[in-house]
Amino acid sequence: MEKVELTWLGHSCFQIEFSGITVLIDPFITDNPKAEVKADELEPDIIAVTHGHSDHFGDTVSIAQRTGCTVVCIHEISQYLRQKGIVTSGMNIGGNIEVDGIRFIMTDARHSSSIDESGWSFDGGRAAGFIVKAGDISIYHAGDTGLFGDMELISRLYSPDVAILPIGGRYTMDAKDAALAVQMLRPKIAIPMHYNTFDVIAQDPHIFAECTKSVPDTNVMIPEIGDSIIL
Repeated sequence: MEKVELTWLGHSCFQIEFSGITVLIDPFITDNPKAEVKADELEPDIIAVTHGHSDHFGDTVSIAQRTGCTVVCIHEISQYLRQKGIVTSGMNIGGNIEVDGIRFIMTDARHSSSIDESGWSFDGGRAAGFIVKAGDISIYHAGDTGLFGDMELISRLYSPDVAILPIGGRYTMDAKDAALAVQMLRPKIAIPMHYNTFDVIAQDPHIFAECTKSVPDTNVMIPEIGDSIIL
């Protein structure tokens, strides 16, 4: 079975490499004080954007214009990007598409979604998460979200092997709420994100790990920025 390589680039940005295809999720690089790569070093085939806030939308425009990659995103963000000459594959909550052999299913997220880059002049639609299916591996990137009960439905429908969950609090779930999400999702691996980039989202990820100890068969992994996990 071909391996999937998952790399944390900081904040909510993850890179997935499978079968010669590179997927970049929420490429907040240039203005990220914790980022250890530069945006112009990244060569994705696909960018997936969960919502329009600058700490997720990030360098989408500059990377996509330079590389010619496809951006997978909600319809409203897709319309905005097309005005900039970017190739997009727009979708919506519950939608299911395949790009370059990678399947994307857009899930709900409980959050707002203005397109900050547009000066709040363009509707960003709704915030979302993604199930990304690469070969036999199913990865759930929750985006920015609060805890919600339909995570149990996400578990039933898509059986994610990996759940990547925000723990920063204030704008999303905190570590304890994210641990409840793990109880609903029952992934093999749980990874925290969206914490410690800024003081207002300072969190100890080991609290998340401690709170999930009661969830059977789930391994919490706390990568350092730049670390890769082979799935």
